[in-house]
Amino acid sequence: MKTIAILQSNYIPWKGYFDMIAAVDEFIIYDDARFTKNDWRNRNQIKTPQGVKWLTVPVGQHISRRIRDVELPDGKWQVKHWKTIESNYCRAQHFEEISAIFGPLYLRRQHTRLSWLNRELIETVCAYLGIGTKIKNSWDYQLIEGKSERLVDLCVQAGANEYISGPAAKDYIEEEAFTDRGIKLRWFDYCGYPEYQQLWGTFIHEVSILDLLFNCGKNAPHYMRYVDL
Repeated sequence: MKTIAILQSNYIPWKGYFDMIAAVDEFIIYDDARFTKNDWRNRNQIKTPQGVKWLTVPVGQHISRRIRDVELPDGKWQVKHWKTIESNYCRAQHFEEISAIFGPLYLRRQHTRLSWLNRELIETVCAYLGIGTKIKNSWDYQLIEGKSERLVDLCVQAGANEYISGPAAKDYIEEEAFTDRGIKLRWFDYCGYPEYQQLWGTFIHEVSILDLLFNCGKNAPHYMRYVDL
């Protein structure tokens, strides 16, 4: 049995994104999809004393493009983002350890494409958490037309018997397309995560994975479901 999941890349995603990666044998980053404004592709949230704050990577004004084609105009945002992260997590228990890993990605690198940035950050988190799932890009495969049909065909090309999907896809996925090809469709459940010691007031689950890493370090898997301890 081989399981796969297919998701668009997100900027420093929340813990549920990495739980899905850990739950499958192969994870396909679907950045051939059209880029959408005000979405998770180029932004995410962190906690601050004033509540949650968006960190948004500037991507220019052109909207008719695939995620993989989104270029980053300059690197000024990188220092700004890191200073914001640093100022809000410098009191976290594992700040020194996690900042040594992620600081250089912001301060010593020049990122030019959104897909490459997101993948590097995703792979860095996976390496820290010990997630060994194979990660591939959608352009490593042939892509056919049709939303459900394309997903099914990717499963077939990857040799998968089971496809795990986020619950939001229930609005458009046609389950029959999977069953007709002998592929089991399973919906991922993001409910039931335990709380951890979090800075700045009322606990919030829906923030970047960086929040969990800064606060819990190598204990982060205790607050996830599919990452091995």
